[in-house]
Amino acid sequence: MDAFEVDTVLAPVDATDESWAATEYAVAVADRYGADLHVLDVLGEQVTRAIQAGDVDGDDVAADHRAFVEEVSERASESGVAATGSTAYGFSTTRKTQHPGSVILDVAEDLDVDFIVVPREPSESGTPDVLEKAAEYVLLYASQPVLSV
Repeated sequence: MDAFEVDTVLAPVDATDESWAATEYAVAVADRYGADLHVLDVLGEQVTRAIQAGDVDGDDVAADHRAFVEEVSERASESGVAATGSTAYGFSTTRKTQHPGSVILDVAEDLDVDFIVVPREPSESGTPDVLEKAAEYVLLYASQPVLSV
């Protein structure tokens, strides 16, 4: 029996290859501890503003997220890991204190997660992605163990 117990692993994602790799680590951690996995799609500032302005259909964004979570769920189920998912705005045009790092930690608290796996590697595009910028905040302020990949 492990002295360290994990019931829920949180994997924040942002539609990058790096976040896909992070879900693979999250599945491995969940499998190791017999835990469930929750995939959190953190929407970046551009997507958030586009949805709020009506330039992007929020239903399309939600459908893309559901497809991503279904793919992660299929891979996780091969290891016997159950996966769920949700989406959150990483930015707010009305709340200055809302940013990707705080959103991740709020969801971690709300879901009572025991472990967080967050992507931190620079994206291949060379521009910092939503979670790459949030990883340091999560590493500094999370009360749960964090694996940064």
